[in-house]
Amino acid sequence: DILISGAVSMDDAGKPTAVGDLAQQMKNCYSDLDKVLKHFGCTFDDVVVENIFTTNMPEFLAQAGYRNSIYTKQFPTGSWLGVKELALPEFMIEIELEAHKSE
Repeated sequence: DILISGAVSMDDAGKPTAVGDLAQQMKNCYSDLDKVLKHFGCTFDDVVVENIFTTNMPEFLAQAGYRNSIYTKQFPTGSWLGVKELALPEFMIEIELEAHKSE
C-alpha cells in the first residue's frame, strides 16, 4: 500500500499557490498527487481511500464535480471534512490518499 500524506497547493519552494481559489487549489493538489502516484507505478484507479480536508465546505461541494475527471472508473472510499484551518492560512484544501497496486 502507498500512503500519501496531505497534498496542498504550493510551489516547489513551499509557497502557497492559487491563493483564494479553491477550485484551482484542488486541481493543483490532484496534479501533484498524480505525479506521486505515477512515481510508484500507480494511477488514480489504484486509489482506495481519499480524505479531503477543506476550510470552505460549500465551495468544495460546488467544485467537487471535478473529481469525475480524476476517478474515471470508481470513486474511492473516504471522508470529506470541514476544518477551521490548515497548516497555512492560504491553504483551502488538503487531500490525502491511500493506493493499493494489484500485482
